[in-house]
Amino acid sequence: MLMNGKKGLIVGLANDKSIAYGIAQALHKQGAKMAFTYPNEAMQKRVEPIAAAFDGSPVYRLDVSDETDMSAIADLIARDFGEIDFLVHSVAFAPKEALTEGFMKTSKEAFQIAMDVSVFSLIDLTNRLENVLAQGASVITLSYLGGPKYIPNYNVMGVAKAALESTVRYMAVELGASKAIRVNAISAGPIKTLAASGIGDFRQILNWNECNSPLRKNVSIEEVGNSALYLLSDLSSGVSGEVHYVDAGYNIMGMPSVEKNSEGKTVMVWENRE
Repeated sequence: MLMNGKKGLIVGLANDKSIAYGIAQALHKQGAKMAFTYPNEAMQKRVEPIAAAFDGSPVYRLDVSDETDMSAIADLIARDFGEIDFLVHSVAFAPKEALTEGFMKTSKEAFQIAMDVSVFSLIDLTNRLENVLAQGASVITLSYLGGPKYIPNYNVMGVAKAALESTVRYMAVELGASKAIRVNAISAGPIKTLAASGIGDFRQILNWNECNSPLRKNVSIEEVGNSALYLLSDLSSGVSGEVHYVDAGYNIMGMPSVEKNSEGKTVMVWENRE
């Protein structure tokens, strides 16, 4: 199995519909041992049963904005695993008002929160875990097309994802030189997750992507999980600093897809399916 003997930490699993869960499934099937985190008591009740199903995986409290939690995580990993071979960072957050009002209405406080939780947490967490990350370990984070391009209602999270993707490149260089650690991002297409529920008109985004992606579908957490498995395994030993798209090809499109309607006229696929 690809991950036999590999150990790692998954940060940001929310429930069995989350992308992090799809990643955990793929890793577990290939023999990986994992630990999970939760940010508060409400999420603890969701995460612990999932961790129990994955061979009783360890679960740690980790609010990435809490210094006490962050300062303790490396010691917890060292206690339970010694060192780890991979880190999955699936953490993003912006205050609700920053996603429901126009981008230009973003407050300084909301901007700072989005950047701190969604971007700096990757840097901070990796720094704190560097001594327990094995030589040649792999780190992945989750991005979205709203970083490099405009997506309606994504607002400040788009700016955060752009910063996250740039962060991946800078981290890849420094960690690659010091410990041969690889750092990559997966840019997944829209998926019905707890995080996505805060994006306005998300159903319309799902429908648009399904109609206009080359594969004429939306992706699943299992498909994202399989790509994460590749990036976290030795199969991708020569890959670092990349943003890997798992979106049924939607990111390549420059115009909406077209097809013939029942009258033989060329129309957008979107128009034919509404």
